[in-house]
Amino acid sequence: MARTTREEAAMAVSAAAGEPSGTPGEDVLRFIERFAMALADFGLPRMAARVFAYILIDDAERYTAADLASGLRVSPAAISGAVRTLVQANLIGKEREPGARVDTYRIYDDDVWGTIMSRRVDTVEPFEQLAGEGVELLGADRRGGRRLRETQEFYAFMRRKLAENLDEWREHRQALFGEGAQSAEVTD
Repeated sequence: MARTTREEAAMAVSAAAGEPSGTPGEDVLRFIERFAMALADFGLPRMAARVFAYILIDDAERYTAADLASGLRVSPAAISGAVRTLVQANLIGKEREPGARVDTYRIYDDDVWGTIMSRRVDTVEPFEQLAGEGVELLGADRRGGRRLRETQEFYAFMRRKLAENLDEWREHRQALFGEGAQSAEVTD
């Protein structure tokens, strides 16, 4: 069904105001589904992947559950579990304006992937420490202790390299996108 001129004008005003652009066209919805399938193959639950893909490609800054349901053409009930998963995974943030009755969801940083990966640095260190405890418990001379020692070293290596790669990414992003390209900081 084609949009009327009035609907197109309303969508242009919404987009200029940073509001959700409404229900995307079929080509955009197909792209969202393809992108979501790739995210789901990487381990994100299917509906959460669809919501994240929608938020990633739409122009608005914030979304209500109703905005997401409308944009993805799904029921609002399907959205609640998806946004909960995304918030818990720190992929999106949840906010509420003073006096508002509904939560809004958004990506906090324009450097979406740099921010996501920088948060992953913190998730590596506990595995490194836990493997070290296992080495102390078993001893490095046993087969299991040697495997845990290698595990410990692998995670230490990955933590350092991920932090280095994120520093390089920030420099690369700055060169590509200029002064407005600010990223989350990673501490080693």
